Amino acid sequence: MQRASEQTIAALGNFDTPTVFNALVEKDGLPNEQYTDQTIRCLLPELGSFVGYVMTAEVTTNDPDTPAIPWVEYYEMLEAAEGPLVALMRDVDSRPGRGASFGDGMAALHKRLGVVGAIVEGTVRDVDGIRRVGLPIYAHGRVPGHGVFHLTRYNEPITVGQLRFQPGDLVLADGDGCVRVRVEDADQIVEIAGQIREREAEIHGNYADPGYTVAQMRG
Repeated sequence: MQRASEQTIAALGNFDTPTVFNALVEKDGLPNEQYTDQTIRCLLPELGSFVGYVMTAEVTTNDPDTPAIPWVEYYEMLEAAEGPLVALMRDVDSRPGRGASFGDGMAALHKRLGVVGAIVEGTVRDVDGIRRVGLPIYAHGRVPGHGVFHLTRYNEPITVGQLRFQPGDLVLADGDGCVRVRVEDADQIVEIAGQIREREAEIHGNYADPGYTVAQMRG
């Protein structure tokens, strides 16, 4: 798996998702949809943002007849990977979201294995417990239970929040949502995002100036 430097990962985490998205647009142009949709909600904003490498899985939460892969294989993958990791999970049940795809026990184990945040196309439960574990969680919402909980696929491309992810992609998540960054583009995106931040600081400074007028927009 291609990796970015620790310095690049840290620098990317210092930006918010709108700024990183703007950097992606400046690099690649429009249209650009390298962000999750409104269904992927930050459920524990007090835990802050995170950035890491995507590790993918698909699950069913209530379909007892779904062929299952042993969960230990998925956890072995996490254990062998170098972090920071982000668990990206999609509920592919016949009734997606009817049962929870993630809870506090999973949060504790994921964090132990180097996961810094989880993004779920589906629902979660035990959010108070997940808060105590200290793992940021993104999902459609909350339910209290689930049925037969099967792992059906892992370490393959998946779509979450109408955004296609490849295993090993970088993802930045904060209160506005999640933005995908290709590892090979990370250094350039950090550089562009820094330039955007400087330009926007100047713009906001102008707007805060009591003497600023709309006429100045014409330059």
